[in-house]
This record gives sequence, structure tokens and C-alpha cells, in this order.
Amino acid sequence: MFPNEKVQGLIGSKVQVEMKGEKCTLEGILESVDDYLNLHLVNTTEIIDGERARALGSVVVRGNNIILINPVNE
Repeated sequence: MFPNEKVQGLIGSKVQVEMKGEKCTLEGILESVDDYLNLHLVNTTEIIDGERARALGSVVVRGNNIILINPVNE
């Protein structure tokens, strides 16, 4: 299975996204994804050093800035 198909299967679920070059993680509901793995997250919060820092709302994350996409089990 290609990574893009796997990520598209996560649409509608909560995910954590680890960003390149930063020590922060974004957590939100995956709204959509495109062929370049650009993500649209809603109800997004920023997590820094394991603690929720701030609410960001709707966020678009460029695919080449992503290190890891992790589904969150609720």
C-alpha cells in the first residue's frame, strides 16, 4: 500500500503530525489530503514538549514539512 492511500484512509479521524525542524506536534482531525501529502487539519492544537500549548483551529500543513503522521486512538 502506498503512503498516500494509507493517509487518505485516516480522513475523519484524529491524528498527530510531527513537524520537521521544530519540537512541536500538531494534533487535529484530518479533513483532507492531496497527492503531495499536504494535510488540512481542523480543531488543531499545538503540543510542545508533551503539553498542549495553544489551539490553532483550521491548519494546512505542507507535505514536505512532515516527519510523521500518527493516528490517535481515543
